[in-house]
Amino acid sequence: MTLLGLLLASGTAVAAQNAKPHVLLLLADDYGWANWGIHNTGTGPQDKQLQAEIHTPSLDKLATEGVRLDRHYTFRICSPSRSSLMSGRLPMHVNWMNTGITSNNPKDPVSGSAGIPRNMTGMAAKMKEAGYRTHMVGKWDAGAATPQHTPWGRGFESFFGYMQHANDYWNEGIGFTAVGEVDVCLDKFVDFSFYNETFKGGVSAEIAAEMGCLKDTAYNHSRTVELLPQVSPTGCVNESYCLPDSCYEEAMLRQRCLQIIEQHDLSEPLFLFFAPHLMHTPLQVPDRYLTKIDKMVTDAGAQPFDSSNRRLYAAMVLYLDETIGAVVDAMKTKGMWDNTLVIFTSDNGGPIYEPGAANNYPLKGGKYSDWEGGIRTNAFVSGGFVPAARRGSVHSGVVSIADWYGTVAALAGVSQEDKAAEDANVWLKEKGLPLLPPVDSVAQWQHIVSGTNGRPDTLYVSNKAVLKYPWKLVASDQVYSIWFGQQYPNCTTIEGIADHGPALPLLDEVHLFGKSLDLGLSAAAIARIMDIEHCGDGKLFNVEEDPTEHHDLSGDPKYASLLEELRGDLKKFNEGLFEPDRGEPVMEACWEAMRAGGFYGPYVDSADFYSPIQKTPKQKADDVTDKADLDYVEQVLLPNRTKQIEWFQGRVGDLTKLLHGDAFDKCLKPRLEALVV
Repeated sequence: MTLLGLLLASGTAVAAQNAKPHVLLLLADDYGWANWGIHNTGTGPQDKQLQAEIHTPSLDKLATEGVRLDRHYTFRICSPSRSSLMSGRLPMHVNWMNTGITSNNPKDPVSGSAGIPRNMTGMAAKMKEAGYRTHMVGKWDAGAATPQHTPWGRGFESFFGYMQHANDYWNEGIGFTAVGEVDVCLDKFVDFSFYNETFKGGVSAEIAAEMGCLKDTAYNHSRTVELLPQVSPTGCVNESYCLPDSCYEEAMLRQRCLQIIEQHDLSEPLFLFFAPHLMHTPLQVPDRYLTKIDKMVTDAGAQPFDSSNRRLYAAMVLYLDETIGAVVDAMKTKGMWDNTLVIFTSDNGGPIYEPGAANNYPLKGGKYSDWEGGIRTNAFVSGGFVPAARRGSVHSGVVSIADWYGTVAALAGVSQEDKAAEDANVWLKEKGLPLLPPVDSVAQWQHIVSGTNGRPDTLYVSNKAVLKYPWKLVASDQVYSIWFGQQYPNCTTIEGIADHGPALPLLDEVHLFGKSLDLGLSAAAIARIMDIEHCGDGKLFNVEEDPTEHHDLSGDPKYASLLEELRGDLKKFNEGLFEPDRGEPVMEACWEAMRAGGFYGPYVDSADFYSPIQKTPKQKADDVTDKADLDYVEQVLLPNRTKQIEWFQGRVGDLTKLLHGDAFDKCLKPRLEALVV
């Protein structure tokens, strides 16, 4: 029987006039394993408390009415996972570093910048080829040096969102607390854009108003370098950022999704890629949701939150769940649901450092590591397109984030082969530049429908890990190699920082002008702070029998041949990793952002990309200040690393302030005692 016949026989409702399903691709950001209600099963010692704090009814319902993907694997950090998703390559074959948007290598116009190489065909281009209407909302983080690198250049006919790792939820700037770096533009500009057939540029007050935000101050971004702003729970850094809930970035992203669905012509299939900012740092949410989550905890008879960041994260999870529920309801109202395939995952596991505040219990580790907590993600498929016979099931076959490329291409009726990349390789070979790897994607739909494992062979997870289910090899130095309880983070976590050292994002991810910032810590201090476990040539685990990775089998002679095989696989895979020269930060990215009205975006071959704008008096005044500051960066700071450090210290003071835990989380015990009184 054909696949379509199997689906029809299984009870899938496929519209007669349109056999191709609508595809709603949902990609959460930094979503912790235990921060999904469906994983809180009542078997843990503190499940009742966790169930009181984590509320995901919409996601739970979608998963129970669909197929939960229990073995969905991504990369350990976000940009490589997103590049993998959109290109169909395994992360190590497309982009395995969080390169800054301002980096460029003019000697390699194909791969010499952040994200997906220029000549790789994006997922949306494949869907457009198949006759889909294609739209993206949210976080991109897969390159933006040229127009071809942007969502628009990858095949999305409209894009509403931001380009980089993170931005502020209220003013859309990329302050230090959002991305952990100061770029060559001094983090001055706004990262929030809208592209369609008739307009390409930054989100103006008028566009924001169309998305429900009616305050002009939302886009009067203060162009000063605030490295450690004191952000209140509502996200207010100063009065101009104390905005109504409708100006919260996620509220505007939600409104744009609803607008796309409402305006969609049902005679055509829809591909909507919605990648919320939630729950990536900075941890910000409307105050109403903090009040709401507090009441839910109280009503459940549980203890109030004792960690300010755990409270923020829980409120953000609630916001995400309500947003996805609203998008699903809109598709049902529109009459699209019976022929819709929903794909949901996170880009990586939850960040367990401060201020990440996620919880991957009972898995080991988190974001930045290759432990299960860093790469095994919450995931499911749902919607009316899922066969009735498979609804409510759990799929244990291995699925890579790279596999969605081939999966949706197959459902759309087009080949996953990338002819554009093959053509580019002819020129790249002549120039002696790195060749573009072919698509690695495995079309998974038939395996999900039949319950078979689509990846029985060794999966190249990263340069430090491989998986041949159920066997997993974890090698080299792994950060955040810890287990934690169901209430994490908590007061014990925060109070322990003084002895253990503050938990932080990967220290070599703290950048100043594109280079790692030396915080003057010894190797021993870094190992302690980051909980580094030295795995050498590889530790071996059976992740089916030992999902928490407590029992290293590499020393057991019984597994000697398997260990040798997996170590050999990892070594062979790493010989073929894709590692082009991504270049250095360039000031042209800043000058183009300034010309575009103060918004980050393409800066190479972009002369005719942006729509003409009429700058406001404030924008003109900002340009004068910006030019003086950026001239100083270009002429004085960039040529001299010592001056860069001095400039940075002049704004932060003691560099160790960046490592002070109180800047990221606070124990709420005094607040709880006051409530009791």
